[in-house]
Amino acid sequence: MTHIYKYRIDRRTWYWTLLYVVVYIGLGIGLYLLYEGGYFSAWFATSIGALLILMALSIPRKLILTEEKLEVRCLLDMTELPRAEIASVRRIEQEEMRYIFPLFGGCGFFGYYGHFLDLRHFERLTIYASEWRNMIEINTIYEERFWLSCDKAEELISLLSEEPQPQA
Repeated sequence: MTHIYKYRIDRRTWYWTLLYVVVYIGLGIGLYLLYEGGYFSAWFATSIGALLILMALSIPRKLILTEEKLEVRCLLDMTELPRAEIASVRRIEQEEMRYIFPLFGGCGFFGYYGHFLDLRHFERLTIYASEWRNMIEINTIYEERFWLSCDKAEELISLLSEEPQPQA
């Protein structure tokens, strides 16, 4: 049986997204007024445009849980976690998220995704979230850590904790 969990963007994420857009537009207008073209303005516009496109393509859209695997689908990327490789699943408390620092990825632009550093344990983890609530942690047998947000976190935890049924 396939279960689909869609990501919902919360109000805080919308505020961060708006802040990103306003800052980039403000910087672009400022460069246009100060430099009136030139290499620096063209470099800035190109790099910010490429950065926004790369971030937009990595926005998580939904989680798909099947008998064999859990898929995290983004606009362009897809991460697969085979259920046989999932060692543990647990709920993340709000206070644990204070110690997360972004290394490479999006932090607030339509979600939180990419590679982050857990300063409490000094470990790298991968986050695919659209909000800071309803977070779960998945540890794999290869000692990889994934944090996912899901509006039905308890249901997803219980389904992942069950043993997968063998196919006939």
